[in-house]
Amino acid sequence: MDANRELIEALNQLEKEKDIKKEVILEALENSLVAACKNNFGRADNIKVNIDRETGVVNVYAMKQVVEQVTDPVTQISLAEARKKDVTLNVGDTVNIEVTPKNFGRIAAQKAKQVVVQKIREEERKVLYEQYVTKERDIVTGIVQRYVGNNISINLGKVDAMLNENEQVKGEVFHPTERIKLYVLEVKDTPKGPRILVSRTHPELVKRLFEAEVAEIQDGTVEIKAIAREAGSRTKIAVWSNDPNVDAVGACVGVNGARVNAIVYELRDEKIDIINWSDDPAKLIENALSPAKVVSVHVNEEEKSARVIVPDYQLSLAIGKEGQNARLAAKLTGYKIDIKSESQVMGN
Repeated sequence: MDANRELIEALNQLEKEKDIKKEVILEALENSLVAACKNNFGRADNIKVNIDRETGVVNVYAMKQVVEQVTDPVTQISLAEARKKDVTLNVGDTVNIEVTPKNFGRIAAQKAKQVVVQKIREEERKVLYEQYVTKERDIVTGIVQRYVGNNISINLGKVDAMLNENEQVKGEVFHPTERIKLYVLEVKDTPKGPRILVSRTHPELVKRLFEAEVAEIQDGTVEIKAIAREAGSRTKIAVWSNDPNVDAVGACVGVNGARVNAIVYELRDEKIDIINWSDDPAKLIENALSPAKVVSVHVNEEEKSARVIVPDYQLSLAIGKEGQNARLAAKLTGYKIDIKSESQVMGN
C-alpha cells in the first residue's frame, strides 16, 4: 500500500477509534501544506492544495488569471497558454493550474504526521472539556491523588481536578486512593486540557447530595427552597412538598434516618438540620431555629428583621454554640434575628 493510501486508512481508523473526523484532519493538513508551499512559490496567496479523500493523492494548484500579457507569472497565465488547457477560456477568466512540486509527497507525509498528532491532542482535549463542562455546578466522585502544597490533586477518571485550600473543609484530612464527593465550581479550557476546580465547602454540595439521595427531590415532589452552611460543622436546609401526602422533612430524613445519614457520612459527620419551608416569615424563622422551641416571633418585613422570644431553658440552644444556630437561621431565612428569653423580656 502506498503512503497516500496508508494516510487515508490511518485517518479512517482514527475516526473509528477516537471519534476524530477524518475531514477535520484533511482540511487542517491542506491548510498546513498551503503554508509549506510558500517555500516553493515565494508566496501562496493563490495556491490551493487538494487531497483526494479516497486515494490520499496530493495535488497543488495555482489559481491564475488569464491575461494578454503576463507581468506576474505566479498569478497570471497568457491566453495562449491557457487555451492549451481549455479552448473556451478568455481574458479575465481564472484557471487552476497544477503545480505540484516533485518532492511534495515527502513534505506532505512529514506534515501529515505533525498535523495528525496535533489534531489528536486538540480533539482529545476538546472531548475531555465537553465531557466535564457539563458537570459544572454538579457533584462528581473523585479519587484523592496527593497533596500539592496545601492543595489536593483529585483524579476524576480521565482528568485531574484541583481542590484548593480555600475550598477544603477545615479539619478534613484525606489519604491517597480515598473516594470523595466534590462540587464542580468551574471547568476552564486550557492548552493543557480542562482545568477543573472543585469544592468541599460549597452549600450546593449538600444540595446535590440530597438530590442524589432523595427520590422525591429527583421527581420534583419535594423542593429544596433554601440552604445555609458552615462547612464541616453544620448545615440547615429548608424543604417544601408539592404533594400534601408527602412529608418533605420525612422524605429527606429517610427510613430510620438512612438518607440523611448517608449524606452526614459523606460530609464527615457534619450536622444537618432539615426544616419545613414556609411562605410565612414568622413560621419559617420559628422552624429555622430548630431544634430550639420558640414562644413567639415578631417580624418586621420592611426591615427584614425579627424578634424571637424563647423559653429561658431554650435560650442557649436557640443561639447555639458560638451563635451558630442563630447565624445559620438568619442566613437561611434572610432575616436579621434578635433572640430573647422570656425572663429577659419580662425584665425589660
